[in-house]
Amino acid sequence: MTTPATSLYAATAKLQPRMAHGRYARLRVAAMLGLLGLYYLLPWISLGGQPLVLLDLPHRRFHVLGLTLMPQDLYLLAWLLVIAAMTLFLFTALAGRLWCGYACPQTVWTEAFLWMERLVEGERHARLKLDAAPWGANKILRRGGRHLLWALFSLFTGLTFVAYFVPARELFPAFFTGAVGGWALFWSLFYGFATWGNAGFLREQVCKYMCPYARFQSSMFDRHTLLIAYDEKRGEPRKSLARKADAQARGSCVDCSLCVQVCPTGIDIRQGLQYECIACAACVDVCDNVMDSVGQPRGLIRYTSSAREEGLATKLLRPRTLAYGLLWLLLCGGFVVMVALRSPLQLDVMRDRHSLYRQLPDGRVENLYTVKLANASADAHRFRIEVRDRQGRAYEADSGEITLAPGELRSLVLPVRTAERPAETVTTLLFTAAAVDAPRLRREREARFLSGAQP
Repeated sequence: MTTPATSLYAATAKLQPRMAHGRYARLRVAAMLGLLGLYYLLPWISLGGQPLVLLDLPHRRFHVLGLTLMPQDLYLLAWLLVIAAMTLFLFTALAGRLWCGYACPQTVWTEAFLWMERLVEGERHARLKLDAAPWGANKILRRGGRHLLWALFSLFTGLTFVAYFVPARELFPAFFTGAVGGWALFWSLFYGFATWGNAGFLREQVCKYMCPYARFQSSMFDRHTLLIAYDEKRGEPRKSLARKADAQARGSCVDCSLCVQVCPTGIDIRQGLQYECIACAACVDVCDNVMDSVGQPRGLIRYTSSAREEGLATKLLRPRTLAYGLLWLLLCGGFVVMVALRSPLQLDVMRDRHSLYRQLPDGRVENLYTVKLANASADAHRFRIEVRDRQGRAYEADSGEITLAPGELRSLVLPVRTAERPAETVTTLLFTAAAVDAPRLRREREARFLSGAQP
């Protein structure tokens, strides 16, 4: 007798979340419009003739909020990433999954896609009816219209993503005239397709199965962390569970299931805290509206904490949040100091390792150096390079004047010769690059000079 095969995978039913109305819904819409507006507008904003944000990879220049960063400045980017991580830790300890519910790109773009879906196919009941209907002209027209809007929006999203690496005023005209190609076209289509797939189809599956944040968020929670919870003491027994004879003892929950219908991840908040909850507070809004309609006080589903449920006051200032906050302030302060002290002139010096030194006919010695000079300021400048040893003795360096445009990086081979016969085998030299027309732009680097002479 054979045993029937057991499937290890059960297909997930498609969710059709209902639209919620209330203060948290308005906050989510405001966050969505603000973040999407910032994302789509930044590539078009210029400051001093340069895009406000442009990651120019071919020229190895990164224009960020008026600063021109070189590859040597990537430590600032790493510092910003640490600040972003600490910000996430701090707000998670204070208010749970605030990032997931209001600012995560997956949440923001899913909200935008749901808005387009409602625009074409209607509210939840209409979409469910359309799902169950056989294919016909109406269904093809509505589904086709939805996917057309999604595709156009996704393409615009992909082009905007590439506009952070290629100037938007060059990319968009080239795309619409068919002149764009290569990597720009590939990444525009790739990122557009990823947006269409994640926000249009995967949706809550990304939050439930792909996002690592949901797995380790509990390590930042404590009993005072704000989270969304159902007041079981007040709500139970629900209307469907209470017998008519016990109507006086029935809880406040009318068992309308609207809290489940508005949930973008399809959970029932009445079953307790679950890792799938993204803290969007849609269930809070819809439950408050139901409580208003039945004459009950709001707060059956609300922001609360484990401490509050135990009858204690919720403490925002506690060792965990104070530690996160202090570290966050130190990181932000350190970043501001590094930006303030950062020189817009970059200088790197490296001695040629293919030859130790060269003996000249008059007894002097010559070493070759590769000098990289970068002008990260907003103006063009003329630079000169001087070379001296620790005793202040000058060495001959035929660099002349070097003119660099804003953001230009130049590499040159610089021969350096002693002014007289050397007495030391190894000498430490100080290379100084200074702007002729702006003395404040000055940078120094050390390098070794080999002569082979015996002391």
